[in-house]
Formats: sequence, structure tokens, C-alpha cells
Amino acid sequence: MQRQKQLDHGKLIGGKIVSEAYDALDTQHLGDFRFSLRRGGDKVGLGSPDHLEDHEKASLLSVGINLDNQPRAGRFLLHDRSSMVLPSFIEGIEIFPIQTALAQFPEVRRDYYFKAVGQKQDRYTKAVADTQTGGYFIRVRKGAGTDIPVEAGLFMPDEMGAMRVHNIVVLEEGARLHLVTGCTAGRHLRSGLHVAVSEHFVAKDASFTNTMIHRWGPEFIVRPRGATVVASNGTYAENYYSVQPPKSIETNPVTYLKGRNASARYTAGLICLPGTHCEIGSTIYLEGESSSAEIAARAVNHGGTVIQKGLLVGAAEGVRAHVDCSGLMLSDTGVIEAVPGLRAMHPEAKMSHEAAIGKIDTGAVNYLRAKGLTEMQAVSLIVRGFLNIDSEIIGLNTELERAIREMASITSHD
Repeated sequence: MQRQKQLDHGKLIGGKIVSEAYDALDTQHLGDFRFSLRRGGDKVGLGSPDHLEDHEKASLLSVGINLDNQPRAGRFLLHDRSSMVLPSFIEGIEIFPIQTALAQFPEVRRDYYFKAVGQKQDRYTKAVADTQTGGYFIRVRKGAGTDIPVEAGLFMPDEMGAMRVHNIVVLEEGARLHLVTGCTAGRHLRSGLHVAVSEHFVAKDASFTNTMIHRWGPEFIVRPRGATVVASNGTYAENYYSVQPPKSIETNPVTYLKGRNASARYTAGLICLPGTHCEIGSTIYLEGESSSAEIAARAVNHGGTVIQKGLLVGAAEGVRAHVDCSGLMLSDTGVIEAVPGLRAMHPEAKMSHEAAIGKIDTGAVNYLRAKGLTEMQAVSLIVRGFLNIDSEIIGLNTELERAIREMASITSHD
């Protein structure tokens, strides 16, 4: 009866169940939120992070930004409308507030600003384009780079506040960068709107690992919009983890593999709680000969709505790609919909997909209990393995590793 009631309250739109509450949420007027970044935003004046309250530092720490440590590779921090930059000690890595970069470097606006993401893609990108937003510009010069992560923290301090940011990352030929971006709000906050446009440009033989950690209050709305362009022999890896989900997140970053042997890999892990709507996807266009791509999405649903999307478009000779969408249902309520997609536009494109949705195997739980674990510990361990947390993430501090593992620990508290 409860399941039938849930289906009755949903609408089947384009092959997915979307609740009426979510439909109303996504048409909510942007003016309902207090935008901290209006005309003339991107104020540089935060100074030392010592100005932040202890609870604000704790929130940033939960998404991997430890303000008590000196980052060797550099750091950017946006707190409300104030920016702070700690320059990198590594020659060739440049970090600026986005408005500073636009004012000082004509090529930023000419070559990169809204060149990967369309200004009028939707009402959220338009909201960013119509305002002088905050955000960062990071450029790694030809042949420069490091495996030590550069850090970027985006913090929202006000109830019913709104943040619009525009981030641009440029890697010149042969450059290397690992960027960790933590987005969060004060732990006592319940509601807010976070809108972000991110554009990445990876030149020939360059390598970019982009790790994003989100943690939000229960009534937040989050709308990231992103696109990445990768040249010949360039590599792009994106890791997204939602430590604590907002009420609604909807994102579908796009990657264009333009050059020969270009590659991309997306990994996403999230927890969905009752009353939340998590629509996470990614689209990769394989346009360069012999380019390759992989999408791996993992979701653990405790009673919300999860839509997993992954689209691979093979448009050149010799391209290889795979998409995998998997979900764990840990509640009698809620919805998981996995939508892996393939589109072949060349006869030599080789692509595959898989999807799996199920519950935790009680046999595995009993086996771990027989080894001395409690039931909660066993379930948490299984979920952590399912989310594949330990793979592909290198160089992260222990605080961030602990924060990501909270995703698995949430399960043990049900």
C-alpha cells in the first residue's frame, strides 16, 4: 500500500519517477534566497582564516579543507562574498579570484569564460552569467604541476542564503594538477541555494584530477553546472562525493574528449536520505580518435529518490568506453533509477554499459559478524566497499578520508 501510494504521487517523465514535491522545488523562484554575491561581488578581504569561527572551520574540515594547515600547493577560500588566496609554492601554479583574473588577464574572458558551458544553458547558468560572481581561476603553466592537492573551499554562512560561483581551471601542455574542492555551509543551517558553473580546459599531454566533496543542510538546493575540454593525450578524472546530501541536487557535467588518445573517468558516490532528491549524471563525448572513457556511479538510498545517469557518445574511430550505474536500496520506501546510455556515431566505436540495483546480502553481513564485527560495523564496511571510497583518491589528508567514510557510517545508524 505504501509503495502504491508513492507511485501514485509520482509522475513518469522521460522514463523516470519524479515526485510532485520535486517539481515544485525546481520551479522555486531564485529570489526566494538572499544572494550574497550581487553586482560588484568577489570582494577580496577575508585575510587570514583566523577570522573564521571555530564551527565554520569545522564545517570546512568535514569537506577536506583544513585551515589549520599550510597547504604547500596553494589554497582558495570563498566565505560569503570574501575571497582569500594562499599562493602555491610550486612555480607555474597560479590561483586568483575569478573577478581578479578577468580584470588582469584578457585571455581569460576571450578563451575560457563561458566557452565550455553556455551562458543560457538554463536559468542557473544565466543567473551566474548575469552577476559578477565569486569563484576561482587556477592555471598551471606548461610543464608545471604537482601531485600534492591544491585546495578550494566554498562556504555559505547564512540561513536561506545563496551563492553563485564561477570556477575556471586551465592546464597548459604537459601540466599536472590535483584539485580538491570542498563545498559546504554552517552546520546549524538548514536552507540555502548553491549554484556553481565550472569550466576546465586540459591541454595536450596534461593531467587533471578533480575531487569534489559536498556537505549540505537538509533543505539546501544545489545546482552545479560543469564542462571539461580535453586535448590529445590529456587525461581528466573527476571524483564526486556527497558526504551529507541536500534536499535536492541535480547535476550532469559534460566532457568533450577532443584529441587523439584523450581520456576521462567519472566516479560518483552519494547517500540519499528520506525526502531528498539526488539526480547525478555525466555525459562524455568521445570525439578524438582512440579516446577512452569510464563512468562509475554508486548510490546508497535510505528512502529518497536517486536518478543515476551516464551517457557515452562514441563519435570517432577506435574509441572505448564503459558506464556502470549501481545502487543499494536500504529502505522499503524511495526510488533508484539507473539510466546508463550509449550512443554510437562511428562504426568502430566500442562501448558497454551495466546497471545493478539491490539490497545488502544478509549472508555477507552474517559472515562479517562471525568474524567479530557487530551488525552495524558489518553493514558500514559493506557500504564502504560498495562506494569504492579508497580507489582513485591519492594525496588526501586524514581529515578528508574520515569525512568521506561518514557516508558509510550513516548507514550503520539507521
